Amino acid sequence: MPEIMKVIGLMSGTSLDGVDAALIESDGEALVRPGPALTLPYDVPTRGLLRQALEDAPAVADGAPISHAIREAQRVSTEAHATAVRALLARAGLSSAQVGLIGFHGQTILHRPAGRLTWQIGDGALLARFTGIDVVNDFRSADVAAGGQGAPLMPLYHAALARQLARSFSSPVYGGGGPRSGGGGSSTAFTQPVAVVNIGGVSNVTYIDGDTVLAFDSGPGNAPIDDWMHRHTGRPVDEGGALARQGRVDEAALKTMLAHPFFDRAPPKSLDRQDFGMEAVEGLSPADGAATLAAFTAAAIARAREHFPATAATWIICGGGRHNDFLMERLRALVGARVCRSEEAGWDGDALEAQGFAYLAMRSIKGLPLSLPTTTGVPVPMTGGVLHRAP
Repeated sequence: MPEIMKVIGLMSGTSLDGVDAALIESDGEALVRPGPALTLPYDVPTRGLLRQALEDAPAVADGAPISHAIREAQRVSTEAHATAVRALLARAGLSSAQVGLIGFHGQTILHRPAGRLTWQIGDGALLARFTGIDVVNDFRSADVAAGGQGAPLMPLYHAALARQLARSFSSPVYGGGGPRSGGGGSSTAFTQPVAVVNIGGVSNVTYIDGDTVLAFDSGPGNAPIDDWMHRHTGRPVDEGGALARQGRVDEAALKTMLAHPFFDRAPPKSLDRQDFGMEAVEGLSPADGAATLAAFTAAAIARAREHFPATAATWIICGGGRHNDFLMERLRALVGARVCRSEEAGWDGDALEAQGFAYLAMRSIKGLPLSLPTTTGVPVPMTGGVLHRAP
């Protein structure tokens, strides 16, 4: 097996916005060289099908037969991922034979770690046939079966990137290019402890201080905001937080949401995108609801500090939520430390999770842990993933 391999990572998050595809070169350990990346947005019918699969999944988990919508969502989403792979290969100027592996997260439609259940749809064997590349999928099941939370799974990748930052921010690993090319640069130092926050459908945080890596889901991310926008405006997201900026945060509703028992639980802990309802903001105007939900996400992230061993000197924000300026301003005001978007660290914040699943795929085939007791609560460092060979 080659020590260093070109690997494609694929991620479709709980925001249901589309497929992120990213190419890296990595040994699955210390070396990460990010390459090209892209996003393939879902069309409206696919997004609707995935929403229906999310709605159907709890009943299936409770004993109902798998619905037609879930079966169709698995087929359609797998085809979309294959399309994303082909587009990324074309962008990178590579053939499928030049890529050794795909890390295929799939689409989470249910996450109940307390019941040792997590469900990501996506057919790994079919994707291997479509692309002609070996595929690793099902990254979470082994962790959950062993008693872990199965999430978050990005901490080991965040730690690898943070170590590269600490060694030399101007390293050729990060040199050249710009957004979506894996590059970017600055000589700015990133003082540890560092908190790396991914604001996807759910928000999660990785705390890194030397060899200490601690991670957990911190609370809601974009999912409540996106659901609110879909319902009240027909738009999938609040672009730049523009609607939230027109509104007023309802402090009573915010206080009610922050009283959720999840926030008092010690990590490791994880969430399903459906775990926080909308009851507290029902009846608010579209703008006030968007403002209040964005404030909720920011406050939930800030409360992660309660579980850090020491104060984080730097917060690096990744994922779609970093584009919500209203949310970012609220977060900066709450944490009282340096808060920067991932691009300031030379990281492509839209591609980071996809890159991470490429990295985890490489670790999977080498038999290395994907999660730790300090990241998911699993009893011992846990390997995982299922390999599907291309025909």
